[in-house]
Amino acid sequence: MHLPGRRLKPLKPAVYIPTLYFLEGLPYALVVYASVVFYKNLGESLQFIGQVTSLFYLPWVLKFAWAPMVDLFGTKRGWIVVAQVVLAAICFLFALTVGTLPTASVIYFTLAGFSVMALISATHDVSIDGFYLETLDKEQQSYFVGVRNAVYKVAILFGQSLLVFLVGLLQKNMGMSLAAGWALSFGLCAVICLGAAALHYFGLPKPAAAAAQVDGEAKAKEPATFKSFLTVFKTYFDQDKILWIVIYILIFRLGDALVLKMAYPFLLDDAAKGGMAYSNEQLGLITGVGIGFLLLGGILGGIVVSKFGLKRTLMPTAIFQNLSIVLYYFLAQYRPDIGVVYIFNSIEQFGYGLGTAAYTVFLLSTVKSNYKAGHYAVATAMMALGIMLPGYWSGNLAAMLGYKTFFLVSFLAAIPGMMVILLLPMEDK
Repeated sequence: MHLPGRRLKPLKPAVYIPTLYFLEGLPYALVVYASVVFYKNLGESLQFIGQVTSLFYLPWVLKFAWAPMVDLFGTKRGWIVVAQVVLAAICFLFALTVGTLPTASVIYFTLAGFSVMALISATHDVSIDGFYLETLDKEQQSYFVGVRNAVYKVAILFGQSLLVFLVGLLQKNMGMSLAAGWALSFGLCAVICLGAAALHYFGLPKPAAAAAQVDGEAKAKEPATFKSFLTVFKTYFDQDKILWIVIYILIFRLGDALVLKMAYPFLLDDAAKGGMAYSNEQLGLITGVGIGFLLLGGILGGIVVSKFGLKRTLMPTAIFQNLSIVLYYFLAQYRPDIGVVYIFNSIEQFGYGLGTAAYTVFLLSTVKSNYKAGHYAVATAMMALGIMLPGYWSGNLAAMLGYKTFFLVSFLAAIPGMMVILLLPMEDK
């Protein structure tokens, strides 16, 4: 994982933070969001979509098991670049096969491909988050948290809106099949991942913690032993009120996780099934129109938390974020025209950016030792488990209750997680 000397001037944080977190978000968007629309386009059921695409979360849930390797072997720069090359290769394989194989073969091939992509992406996340913690001091971490969340969400929107819009546009204006449109979209992702790998290979700075030099000799790494692996986990869970921290991380996104899997099928499904009956092209526009509000919410969230502290901001931002779930209930109940849907989406994007900025600062605050990548991986793995389990049953629940009642139940499920905030250890600022 060792990289040779750089030949370009190191990038500034204002450049490499956005590029890194866009590349962290893009494969996640493909695995978690685009796959939902992809399998819906192939005619799969809500139950299939909810269960299969939720199982893609497993690498994010289990990444703590191998996250210490990122701290103990090689450099985080090396892990980042190699992961991006592999992600580019997977997208390229999708581009070559999705538009040519029979539908049944496409389903099996992409299930395997998305699973591998999830594994690589989860490891890639550990590397990037560790790199973030090493290269920035705590003040910079708080300052850039809004930027990283906003750019990450831009990548999510790229995968869930622009690519979906492109597929619909190619079908409508060029007569392509949905499969061929998806193949072209995956090809575009391959080019982006490969370009980013080249940029980061030559341009990422070497963190001071990883590049400490004494008389020209690199600072020695701690030897990788089973005991050192266990130390990563032990030191994370050895902190004040850890039980409430774990409960909060596991259940805070319960309502959000239910909506996450069924929002797109709801917008795509026929009116007879309670859906909004939009096309891929319309879905892409709906999910993309709120991007400005997302950026505003994410950046504002980082600034607000940095200025006022977590204790005064975590609850208000959580309430704003989770109230957006109610908007889906109103859509299912009153079925307004598409203009109202655009407005609701913009509000939801703003609230998501605001809430996740504060939520991410709290996760960062639980990192307590030198095992920064490993500790953050433990926290985000628990968060992924809290998303995967309700997501797995979301399709069954939506099919049983209908979309309207499902969205109402999803909002109610978000309340316990907000209540736990009152029990978390947070310092005044």
